[in-house]
Amino acid sequence: MLTLGPRTSRLLAAATDALTGAQPVGLGGGRLLSELTEMLRARNGFYAFESALHVFSSGDPDAGTESLEAWNEPAGWRSGYDGLADGFTFFAEDVFGSQFAIRDERVCMFDPETGSAEAMATSVEDWADQLLSDYEVLTGFPLAHRWQQAHGPIPVGKRLVPKIPFVLGGDFEISNVYLLDAHEGMRLRAELAVQLRDLPDGAQVQYRVVD
Repeated sequence: MLTLGPRTSRLLAAATDALTGAQPVGLGGGRLLSELTEMLRARNGFYAFESALHVFSSGDPDAGTESLEAWNEPAGWRSGYDGLADGFTFFAEDVFGSQFAIRDERVCMFDPETGSAEAMATSVEDWADQLLSDYEVLTGFPLAHRWQQAHGPIPVGKRLVPKIPFVLGGDFEISNVYLLDAHEGMRLRAELAVQLRDLPDGAQVQYRVVD
């Protein structure tokens, strides 16, 4: 059994209670997935930073929240990325639906608007350390806080999606975001990411806002 590092423990201390009382299932081989499993044994799914960070729970399809296993189904939202989301284990998300994921023994941040991923950490402890040090940027906390002051708590299963995508120049303001089911938000941005991948610089793209 792995021992949680002090920064991971501090992140859990600042988080909600576990989203399920079930034990997480084995998430596969590799050091990082073992570290993730150990964190979920300590707190099986949680929200933090006023719901700006959502870590998926594992092993309980009846928990009332999206399970990590369901979130990673190949036939779900990730299929819309036409290969851009392949090879990742997505385990958490910021308030805008940007994904934290494990691939090739790295924690990556996956941009839902472009389908690009940037490696950010080599361990769960390193990931937790970066979140605690820079949570305003990495989780979208300031905008999440302002939006909830104006509109109330973000419901379980929802994220804040930009009306004008950030990659297309949309502002990080509450007037430019709206509440949307997390699955639908990812499917919506998948259409954009595939367009951006296939179009030359300067070409026009189509984007829809879902009511």
